Amino acid sequence: MNISFLGLGVMGYPMAGYLAKAGHNVTVYNRTAGKAEAWANEYGGATAATPAAAAQNADVLISMVGNDDDVRQVLIASGALAALPEGALLIDHTTASATLAQQLATLCDQHGHAFVDAPVSGGQKGAVEGILTIMAGGTPQAFARAEPVFQAYAKTITHVGPAGHGQLCKMLNQICIAGVLAGVAEAVHLGQKSGLDMQKAYQAIKGGSAQSWQFDNRVPTMLDDKYDFGFAVEWLRKDLGIAISQAKSVGAALPATALVDQFLAEVEAMGGKRWDGSSLLKRYRR
Repeated sequence: MNISFLGLGVMGYPMAGYLAKAGHNVTVYNRTAGKAEAWANEYGGATAATPAAAAQNADVLISMVGNDDDVRQVLIASGALAALPEGALLIDHTTASATLAQQLATLCDQHGHAFVDAPVSGGQKGAVEGILTIMAGGTPQAFARAEPVFQAYAKTITHVGPAGHGQLCKMLNQICIAGVLAGVAEAVHLGQKSGLDMQKAYQAIKGGSAQSWQFDNRVPTMLDDKYDFGFAVEWLRKDLGIAISQAKSVGAALPATALVDQFLAEVEAMGGKRWDGSSLLKRYRR
């Protein structure tokens, strides 16, 4: 297929690479043109000077950018959606609001396109290794067209409902991550303050019912006080903000999530906007 990929961040770059490796004709666009050129040199694809130029001959157009405003800019304001051939498929991998996903679905329907909102989980590591988890929203027909594309870079692919439901599912994912990280940070803090051998405690706990991906993968780096990797605090706060806004709109209460978001804001104030979310531990070490 002719696939155009908009946004070559730490996750988009390898995801687009896997599409090229799978044999698709891939054209990429990135706001920093040099990054697009580097990608093309590495994977043998093509570059486009604008999102609209990338969309012109695409069977599938994929966006992977920062937030709602970025999605609107790269897809709507840029003219990309208008340039997309009739009958094409639009996939948005950005973690954004469910409202935006529903708006994009309506616009695509008006222009004769299919649409799937497909936020991902697994972080940079999952993107590099091609083992992402995808939560997809859209019609069954649109999902059936998107699934072969997802298979190039994802291990777990689930159609969770109509347009917008992929984003709703991602909100739940981020709430769970934030809550677990907060609990792990407090547990490590208590253990250290109490003089516990944390390496032995880590081994003891990871084999029991408190085991989790965050515990397995973040306690060792927390004990080494290393946070310059992973999913940045500012991006986790962006995602939690989307979830909190959604909760307000439907009358759901998220008091624990709001409290963790407050703690993450304190980490940001310490200079940790780009630190991994496990840097919540540093809040206790001030």
